[in-house]
Amino acid sequence: MPRAFLVVMDSVGIGGAPDAESYFNGDVPDTGANTLGHIMQACARGGAEEGRSGPLKLPNLMALGLVEAMALAEGETVPPSAGNATFGAATEVSRGKDTPSGHWELAGLPVPWDWHYFPDKRPAFPDDLADFVVEAAGTTGILGNCHASGTRIIADLGAQHCETGWPICYTSADSVFQVAAHEECFGLDRLLTLCKAIAPRLHGMTVGRVIARPFTGSADEGFTRTANRRDFAIMPPAPVLTNWVQDAGQKVYAVGKIGDIFSMQGIDEVRKGTDAQLMRHLGDLVEEAEPGSLTFANFVEFDSLYGHRRDVAGYARHLEWFDTEIGKLLGRLQPGDIMVLTADHGNDPTWVGTDHTRERVPVLVAGDTAGPLGLIGFRDVAALVARHLGVGTGG
Repeated sequence: MPRAFLVVMDSVGIGGAPDAESYFNGDVPDTGANTLGHIMQACARGGAEEGRSGPLKLPNLMALGLVEAMALAEGETVPPSAGNATFGAATEVSRGKDTPSGHWELAGLPVPWDWHYFPDKRPAFPDDLADFVVEAAGTTGILGNCHASGTRIIADLGAQHCETGWPICYTSADSVFQVAAHEECFGLDRLLTLCKAIAPRLHGMTVGRVIARPFTGSADEGFTRTANRRDFAIMPPAPVLTNWVQDAGQKVYAVGKIGDIFSMQGIDEVRKGTDAQLMRHLGDLVEEAEPGSLTFANFVEFDSLYGHRRDVAGYARHLEWFDTEIGKLLGRLQPGDIMVLTADHGNDPTWVGTDHTRERVPVLVAGDTAGPLGLIGFRDVAALVARHLGVGTGG
């Protein structure tokens, strides 16, 4: 039986979203944002030289049609050099430029509601919600209560958190409620228990995710977030690709935060870690995954370490690392396998602000020579994978 590997390069958008003018970073619309295109331009003019040098080098992704997909997304004529590569550019219809919206729709389910977002003011959270968190935490208060960068807020409030024992609660332009706490001073298990306890209240407000953000360190040495993050996401209201595959009696492997994003719906096995560790997990599954299985992977560090921090050189380095490593796996696919490389939204590191950017995303298919896909929808990615695996789409 054929296998499928659906790999999300988190935030690697390619511009061209037709509704970008309706999405903003601060007061600036996302019109013209292009994560990949602007990184390529910065590299070509020598503006991304930290830890790397020269034009952006992505030979494996480009051989799959990455540049042609970007041209398609931007409304340009695709050059004949595309050959028989199976590529396309996907457009999202869900009203969000966030992780759950993108992943749910890639898995066949556009988000059927508008997410709740907290206002960018102090305090950001209503009093009754803050009081609920305080009671659940067993403390006399919370810290933060604002929009913030996750690394900045632990630098600013980490010492006070360790002194008071109060959890650090913050949000962003996404529909999220994030809780940061020290793994030793507060306790990792206590943090996860707290986030699990408050998640139903937040989900009832259609807040997409409660995210546990553990960290370690000290005021003298600095504080560092750990790899023990956990997302408590609202459950999809209808079956998605993972359910379709599992209901057909075929196995589903989740690599990275996929299990969290889908609240473990339709997931048989989870493998987590840093992006480097996730690449090793993906390589193991290329060798070991069962016939007929789906491996659904997310590589988050494009977004979390470089996009939000507007680090162009770091993003470029990570793209080049990913291209090299994924190239090693492409040649190890078994006959009949496909690997679909795509993204969930954009996060243009040359853009203003720190938020995601509304963009189309690439869809690159290795192991299938069906030719260009053209402009498609996010949900068409799920249909493509389901068709390859011979499973129904649930309606």
